[in-house]
Amino acid sequence: VQLQASGGGLVPAGGSLRLSCASSGRTTNYIMAWFRTTSGKEREFVAAITRNGGVTGYVDAVKGRFIISRDNSKRTVDLQMNNLKPEDTAPYYCAAGSPPWGSRESTTLYHSWGPGTLVTVSS
Repeated sequence: VQLQASGGGLVPAGGSLRLSCASSGRTTNYIMAWFRTTSGKEREFVAAITRNGGVTGYVDAVKGRFIISRDNSKRTVDLQMNNLKPEDTAPYYCAAGSPPWGSRESTTLYHSWGPGTLVTVSS
């Protein structure tokens, strides 16, 4: 499937953004996830959601601030980002794959990636 992320932009610290990832094909068979590449680091896991949307997982740095959701009928997965911090600044990428849930943070287990959408949080 081809993925396209949107919704990035410039926001002050404490603000909110909602990212959306649209798929060209069905994604009901896949775990969907968001990753980001922060300064000086490799691409890191942010959040993932199971095929039916019933279970979600987050990196500790965003727990309580970010919410991942999906709408399989629309073939979209969203990332609502609240109380943004300057350290959240990064390009954000959506991904589709079939990793074991316990390995959801591994970039190598996702087979489809969209181009990044840039989030910039000013202090």
